[in-house]
Amino acid sequence: MDQISNLNDLRLFAEVVERGSYTAAARSLGLQTSKLSRRVRALEEELGIRLLNRTSRSLSLTETGRQFHRHCLALVAESKAAKEVVDQTRTQPQGTVRISCPIPLLSSGIAEIISRYLEENPLVQVLVDATNRRVDVIEEGLDFAIRVRLPPLEDTDLAVRQLGLSTLVLVAS
Repeated sequence: MDQISNLNDLRLFAEVVERGSYTAAARSLGLQTSKLSRRVRALEEELGIRLLNRTSRSLSLTETGRQFHRHCLALVAESKAAKEVVDQTRTQPQGTVRISCPIPLLSSGIAEIISRYLEENPLVQVLVDATNRRVDVIEEGLDFAIRVRLPPLEDTDLAVRQLGLSTLVLVAS
């Protein structure tokens, strides 16, 4: 066994220990006491060791259960921290965005759009690859590429959005 098959069981176990009873933990988690008891028992069976000493009136940790509980608390804390990172990103954009854009498009207004976006979102950093060459968005680790193409576009697994239309005029004298 390399890892525990259901990491949710670690959180359930930690909650039982923190609350001191299956009933209080079940109430806190919004679960049925019997389901919670089965999940903790399944965890013990998977590990092949008893984590809790149970009597009709109380619960206590075994020595291994005490050590295991410390690790469960650390995992629960890391899980909360990971969720906070995602929640923070949802409330305010942050991080690095990698864009590829042809040089003529940058000079025709895209640079100003990026500049305004950065003023409105100071926690975002934009890295622009100003190039006219064909780019591989996935291979080069780009978040998106802006390109000028004539329809029909080649079939691709990438999400392609039309941002605008341009009229080409051939003039000769």
